[in-house]
Amino acid sequence: MKPLVSKGQRPVNLDIGSMKLPITAYVSIAHRLSGVFLFFASGLLIWALDLSLSSEQSFNDLALVMANPVAKGLMWTVATALSYHALSGIKHIVMDFGYGETMQGGVMGARIVIVLALVAAGLWGVVVW
Repeated sequence: MKPLVSKGQRPVNLDIGSMKLPITAYVSIAHRLSGVFLFFASGLLIWALDLSLSSEQSFNDLALVMANPVAKGLMWTVATALSYHALSGIKHIVMDFGYGETMQGGVMGARIVIVLALVAAGLWGVVVW
């Protein structure tokens, strides 16, 4: 029996580092990475919530820890990742309703997500510091 062979030219170079990805791909990859980061950060957030609700002394101890610039930086990172992930998720929901499904619409949506995420990051910086 003759093996099946695909018709047409196959790509010669599959080195992902040499490929030029569109902005939509970067936004999608960042959405997935922010989700993984938030999954692991949720354990830290639940621990902090539990500690803050345990007693008045543990709340005061947590408030002292949160005054540290490293802890503030971590909280800013978590809040920024949460904002980005939510904005990108909203973009996906809008696309599920049939808006922005073209390449031009996807690029426009990706740019909007990036701009709004940068604005949110700035606002979170003001809130945290």
